[in-house]
Amino acid sequence: MSDDVAAIFHEELRDLLESLERGLLDLKARPNDMALVNQVFRDLHTVKGSGAMFGFTDLAAFIHEFEAVFDRIRSGVLQLGPEILRLALSAKDEIPGLVDGVQDPGGRRVAILAALRDLMDPGGRPEAATEMLAGGQGDADNLLTHLRFRLSGAAFAMGARPEIVLDELRELGAENIVADLSDIPGLDRLDVDACAISWTMDFPKGITAGQLEDVFLFVDAQWVLDLPQDDAPEGLMPAALQDAQLGAGVNVPQSAELPHLPSPAARMEATSATVRVPAERLDALMDAVGELVILEARLTQLARESRDPSLIATAEQITRLSGGLRDATMTMRMVPMRSLVGRFRRLVMDLSDKLGKPVEFLVSGEDTELDKTVIEKLADPLVHILRNAIDHGMETEAERASTGKPKIGRIELSAEHAGAEVLIRVHDDGRGMDPARIRAKAVAQGLIAPDAALSPSQTYALVFEPGFSTAEQVTEVSGRGVGMDVVRRTIETLRGTLEIDSSLGHGTTVTLRLPLTLAIIEGLLVEVAGERYTLPMPNVQEIVELPPAKAVPKRTEDFLDIRGRFVPFLRLRALFDCTGQPGAHQNVVIVMSGEHRIGLVVDRIVGTNQTVIKQMSKLHASVRAISGATILGDGSVALILDVAHLVGMGRSQSEPPSGGTEVAA
Repeated sequence: MSDDVAAIFHEELRDLLESLERGLLDLKARPNDMALVNQVFRDLHTVKGSGAMFGFTDLAAFIHEFEAVFDRIRSGVLQLGPEILRLALSAKDEIPGLVDGVQDPGGRRVAILAALRDLMDPGGRPEAATEMLAGGQGDADNLLTHLRFRLSGAAFAMGARPEIVLDELRELGAENIVADLSDIPGLDRLDVDACAISWTMDFPKGITAGQLEDVFLFVDAQWVLDLPQDDAPEGLMPAALQDAQLGAGVNVPQSAELPHLPSPAARMEATSATVRVPAERLDALMDAVGELVILEARLTQLARESRDPSLIATAEQITRLSGGLRDATMTMRMVPMRSLVGRFRRLVMDLSDKLGKPVEFLVSGEDTELDKTVIEKLADPLVHILRNAIDHGMETEAERASTGKPKIGRIELSAEHAGAEVLIRVHDDGRGMDPARIRAKAVAQGLIAPDAALSPSQTYALVFEPGFSTAEQVTEVSGRGVGMDVVRRTIETLRGTLEIDSSLGHGTTVTLRLPLTLAIIEGLLVEVAGERYTLPMPNVQEIVELPPAKAVPKRTEDFLDIRGRFVPFLRLRALFDCTGQPGAHQNVVIVMSGEHRIGLVVDRIVGTNQTVIKQMSKLHASVRAISGATILGDGSVALILDVAHLVGMGRSQSEPPSGGTEVAA
């Protein structure tokens, strides 16, 4: 295969494997859902056909056995059970290795196939399945259905292999196969890319057009199925019969041939407008759009300074165009949570079986979208959280029964948009977290002083400290105290926050708050002691004037009473250790992170702007109040304030006094 073809094959294979695993996991909960059985069969058939077409014969042979199993299941010959699903998931895990040419020295694949054959028919008659697929009759007197087919177009150039098609037709019961050589031209007119041979064969009564559609899924072929007289609906004309047979080539008993219809792949191509684009190209496009936004801001400033009407009009048009391009590019980078959910369902199922803790995994908000960079970095933190929920949080079946809980535990993963943030929650109905035990462990490990006063949320946050673990012994699942530290550090690099809420005996909820994108945001530009800073607009609630009575710093009075609610505020001049005196009229920007809000006192509000986020260097990693930087229209740099961190600092202040200063909204 060429590099381009190989890339397309691997991309399609990845999508198929995700769909296959999703279908198998769904079947565990709904084993009698025939639509799911058919979906799994189609995915297996597609993987086998694609592998055979691209020369992966070992892959095709390996998958063929599982395809045959699910064909028996959908035909009612075999009953779907948990062991078949377990083996099918194990087989799915072997497919990437087969594609990459990885050997099987441990004989894992052989063992999987051997176990599958034992489940299929331990000593029974394999031909019974063929008889049932054919309608229960294997007698030659019932061979009433006739098929004629020919590969179309440049079949050989597209990788078509007639022997594979014929083998699959034989599996469906084809007999009396005859090759028609009458259309083969002379050597001077022979087209080596086209197939000039057609085939005819007989099928047992009961073969359906849907079964043949599966066979011809990967080849462009003209095929006609002559139905027996007894199967033809009365008064049905060929056009109507065409619709009744799902678009397959079907003939009425008089063999009035129908027009050739495009193959399923061709029909999908005609109706789909999806284009696969490598991720690095999207990254390059996003970088270019970011530079364009910076230049657009520079042009707007120059136009404003020149006061040239034509230049101002041009700058406004470019602003609109760059805004549309920015929105379109950011939309292209958005990826649904569904792309992560499959691996989590498999993780929960495997851990549930390994630890002997029956768990029901529920997911909501799979269509919630995040920037692809956020999605890529979110996988590991969620894996750690889910592992902890099962290993530490979930009780055994006996423990749950003794406390009156349902024997099967529940873990819920949900995602939803909240303004410019995405909230992702992992909730379990397990044993919950014991604050006293967490505190005792933290004191023993020297993380806090014995007399430290901590709120419940601060106590729960100790589990994110490096090396902290309440596990009594280290296992292969957890206990080393590194998982939750990784979670916190990863979420912080994404400019997100973590919250834990737990009730002893009733379960734990971990909430992740993440920005929609890490590339371009709308920002509020403010000035403090002559320096400009940017606040993400989605975090800004309102702006009020600082009352004159609050102008003099007094730590115990750094609160505002806004519509009956006390809001603490931070003086950015003091926070950044600025010299000089502020002006007479300072402003307070009320910002919110999660369910908490504080005020930030600034000297001046400059205005709003498109903020292209530039990451800080590693030398500035310890500066917690700053999350990044941006380049302004005049070429200067403005630091982006980390609202989540500032809100945490504001909340750590002492409780407000009983009175306050009323501020008009």
